[in-house]
Amino acid sequence: MLGFSAALITLILDQATKIYTLFVYDLPLKEPVEFAPFINLIVVWNRGISYGLFQQDGDLGRWVLIIVSILAAIGLSIWIRRTRAKLLALSLGLIVGGAIGNVIDRLAYGAVFDFIQFQVGDWSWYVFNVADAAIVAGVVGLLYDSFVLEPRRGR
Repeated sequence: MLGFSAALITLILDQATKIYTLFVYDLPLKEPVEFAPFINLIVVWNRGISYGLFQQDGDLGRWVLIIVSILAAIGLSIWIRRTRAKLLALSLGLIVGGAIGNVIDRLAYGAVFDFIQFQVGDWSWYVFNVADAAIVAGVVGLLYDSFVLEPRRGR
């Protein structure tokens, strides 16, 4: 239940922040916006995967990313149902919720809406959204579970 709750909360937060930022706040007309000394809000339409890798210009590539993301979400959801480990379920749920949030963007807009930019001076990290942050946190949790907690459970 924890994993599916994390997925649902992630999905809701992701889509709510994207809808608000795009249509209520109207970021495309106001960008760039300094949100904090090291965080800007800008508009980036990501047609690839994390960090802008594997950019897809055509519909075929977009649909491949959609199908792969959906299949991954299904596979991870099966894993959530089978695990009893809380951190593992939570981590998987964050990844599933983030993946579904980005699939919704690809279906609705043809690309993923990224809008949060970390910047320190002239150095800028990649632009991301809530779904991306959840996926990264989920992967960190999976790694911690795999390398630290799983060996302890095996004893």
